[in-house]
Amino acid sequence: MMATSLTPADLGAVEGLLGPVDARLTRDYPGEDTSRQPVHTVYVPADRYRAGLAQEWGERARQAVTDAGGIDAVLDAAAVPAPVRPAVGARVLVKLAAEPVEDLRIDLEDGYGDHGDAEDDVAVAAARSLRRELVTGAATPFAGIRFKSLEAPTRARALRSLDLFLTALVADGGLPDGLRLTLPKVTAVEQVEAMVAVCERLEAALGEPAGRLCFEVQVETPQAVLGPDGTAGVARIIRAGGGRVDALHYGTYDYSASLGIAAAHQSLEHPAADHAKAVMQVAAAGTGVRLSDGSTNVLPVGTPAQVRDAWALHARLVRRSLERGYYQGWDLHPGHLPSRFAATYAFYRHGLDEAAGRLRAYLDRVPGAVLDEPATARALAWFLARGLDCGAVGAGELADRGLPPEALTTLVRPGRGS
Repeated sequence: MMATSLTPADLGAVEGLLGPVDARLTRDYPGEDTSRQPVHTVYVPADRYRAGLAQEWGERARQAVTDAGGIDAVLDAAAVPAPVRPAVGARVLVKLAAEPVEDLRIDLEDGYGDHGDAEDDVAVAAARSLRRELVTGAATPFAGIRFKSLEAPTRARALRSLDLFLTALVADGGLPDGLRLTLPKVTAVEQVEAMVAVCERLEAALGEPAGRLCFEVQVETPQAVLGPDGTAGVARIIRAGGGRVDALHYGTYDYSASLGIAAAHQSLEHPAADHAKAVMQVAAAGTGVRLSDGSTNVLPVGTPAQVRDAWALHARLVRRSLERGYYQGWDLHPGHLPSRFAATYAFYRHGLDEAAGRLRAYLDRVPGAVLDEPATARALAWFLARGLDCGAVGAGELADRGLPPEALTTLVRPGRGS
C-alpha cells in the first residue's frame, strides 16, 4: 500500500468545507440549456397579430427577395463566401417558404402602446389566434407575449393582460410547449421576484405543474446591468428568478437612450452595447439562461439599392453577434428575414467541414493539427447541432461526415433522444 500524508480527518475537513459549495454550484450553475434555441424573435403589435401572420411574413420576405434582385442579391449583400453560396441560397429559400419565423412575440408593450381597457380584448384575441395556429399546425416553434413592465404605472395592466392571455390559452386547450413570456424594462431585482410569485400563483390557479411558467427578461436599463451597490444586476436577476428566468434579451434602443447615446449612434455594435452584452454573457454562463441580441431599426424598404444596403448592414450585425456567442436576435420587418437566414446559414456552413472534421477526429482519437479538449468537443458538437436545428445543415450531411444526430446528442444533449 502506498504511503500518504493526509489523514481521513484531513479529507473529511475538506469535504466539510466544500460540500456546501458543491451544492451551491449545482444549484446556481446547472449547465447550459442545449435544447433548440430560435435564431431570432419576431415582434408584432398584438392588435396586428392574427393566425397566418408568420406565413404572410414569409411571403413578403420572398417578394422582397424577388424585387431586390433575387437570392443572389441577398447573398451578395450578406457577403456569403463563394464555396457555400449555392447551399445557403437554396436553404434560405426553403426556410422562407417552410418556416420563415422561428419565434413570434405578440407585443403588448412598446409596439402596441397604451389602449386602456381595450387591451383586454386584444390579449384574449391573441390567445385565441395562437390556439387556431396550434390546432392547424401552422404555429411557429416558439411563441408568446411581451406584456408591459412591472413598474408602478403599468404594473396592473401588465398582470391583467398576462392573466387574460394565459387563462384563455388554458381554457382552450392548455399551454403550448414553445410558450415564451417576456418581462420588459426590469429596473429592480424585486420585479423579478414579484414575477416569480405571479408565476407560482397562476400555476396554482390554472392547474399547471409547479415550475411550468418561465419568463425572459429584457435588459433595457442600466440598473439591470449594474446595481446601485456595484454588483452585476443581471447576475442577481438570474438568481432571483429561481430557475424561472430562461433568457436575457438585450434591448438596443431603450438601453442606449437611457445612457444618453444620441439616436444616430444607437446600435448593436456601440461600445456601450458590447459592454452590456459582455456582462450578460458572463452572468448567464453555465446557468442555463439563454442570450439574445437586440435589433436594428434600419428597415429593408425603398428602392432595390436601399433594400440591399439594409440587408448588408443587418447581415453584418447578425454575423457579428454569432461570432461573439449571441445566437439569437430580434427582427422587426419581413425584409429582415432573408438577411437573417443568409448570414446565419453562411456562419454554420462556412464552419461545417472544419467543425465536423475536428469532432470526428476527437471521437476517433485521431492525432491532428489541433488537440481538442472535451469542452471544445462539446462546443464543436453544439455548433453543429445549432446548424441542424435552424436548417443551415441537414442530418444527412452530418451522417455523411460520420456524425449522425445521435453522435451529437451524446456530447451535447445527454439523456435526450435523437
